[in-house]
Amino acid sequence: METDEVLALLRDVADEVVNPRFRSLGKDDVAEKNPGDLVTVADREAEVLITAALLAAYPDAVILGEEATSADATVLDRFAAAEHAFTVDPVDGTKNFVSGSPDHAMMVAEIRGGTVVRSWIWQPQHELAYVAEQGSGAYRISSAGRERLVRPPLGQELRGITSRRRWIGRAVGALKVLELTWVCCGVDYPKIVEGEADYAVYGHGAPWDHAPGSLLLAETGGFLGDFRGAAYHPQREVQGGLVAAADRATFDLVQGLIDDLPGR
Repeated sequence: METDEVLALLRDVADEVVNPRFRSLGKDDVAEKNPGDLVTVADREAEVLITAALLAAYPDAVILGEEATSADATVLDRFAAAEHAFTVDPVDGTKNFVSGSPDHAMMVAEIRGGTVVRSWIWQPQHELAYVAEQGSGAYRISSAGRERLVRPPLGQELRGITSRRRWIGRAVGALKVLELTWVCCGVDYPKIVEGEADYAVYGHGAPWDHAPGSLLLAETGGFLGDFRGAAYHPQREVQGGLVAAADRATFDLVQGLIDDLPGR
């Protein structure tokens, strides 16, 4: 599938099964996979449709969908060994979606030989797309057209964000205290690239959450790595947590101070 075809797929699936449920979810449309970990009928139906389309185009690829993995964790093993794979997050920011916030997204990443080579983020309520291709840059697509993303210069004080509640309001070293993210990686990563935040600290590293944003960062001069300082690899288990930064120098600074965070 061409890059634009995958984006069209996400848009079509959003129009078919996600957007009609936005602010219209019934009591039986929402469940908990684990305490506090929500899933909706929109997540499940969207993943089925996206996965089917990707498998029709790439029958030998491993598709790592968030909901399929929740039902069968062995998918992670097949994904880790795959030469060609896709990650699918059908509705990233499900809590936002359930609460009626427009800050949710649909995300896909393509991995070949252990490297993310293409990624797509579609924010259906904002009608914004973020698309990246290895070596070809990253783009923001809206009704106004398609524009190449260029990260603005860093300010004098770095703005850090986190979705880990116990870290909000805490400082990493002498940096400003961490603020709450948009609680959706499909919004957080574009915000870093567009300059509304300079780095993010995450306590988890599910591939469907971070593989798409990793390429968006890489193609705009950013860097994603774990708490030990190693570069992010979508098919390896994340050690400790992740730091997503607007550039390598910011990553190195934050990673070097990460031990200051409590209970990490």
